[in-house]
Amino acid sequence: MTQRSTHKSYRLLYLALGWSCVLLGVIGAFVPLMPTTVFLLIAAWAFSRSSTHWHRWLREHPRFGETIRAWEEHHAMPRRAKRIALLALAASYAFTAWIFGPWSWTAILGGLCMAGVALYIMHLPVLGKTEQQTANA
Repeated sequence: MTQRSTHKSYRLLYLALGWSCVLLGVIGAFVPLMPTTVFLLIAAWAFSRSSTHWHRWLREHPRFGETIRAWEEHHAMPRRAKRIALLALAASYAFTAWIFGPWSWTAILGGLCMAGVALYIMHLPVLGKTEQQTANA
């Protein structure tokens, strides 16, 4: 965990960023093609700099805590999460190409961005059994 910011205005900015990302993450849990985990990871990062209470709450959350702990402790993703993320990227691109056409600027730029994210996700290590047990604890 990173040291908390001592300057009050920075602390308030980090808290606002954290809660904004929690809100976006909750919305993403219900809206198709909108990410959830990335917003919650940003929230955890912001809370680690502003509030040990809210950072601990997010790390211990029954649904999202394991993923957040795995990322903070090992910079790794569970295999299932990697598959879901890559499938979501593919579905997002297919939807974008279907709506705007595969040769539209929107589909091309979106596809390039999604390809970059997919390459990044693929290069991340898979959370092994021992790391997963550590993250679950």
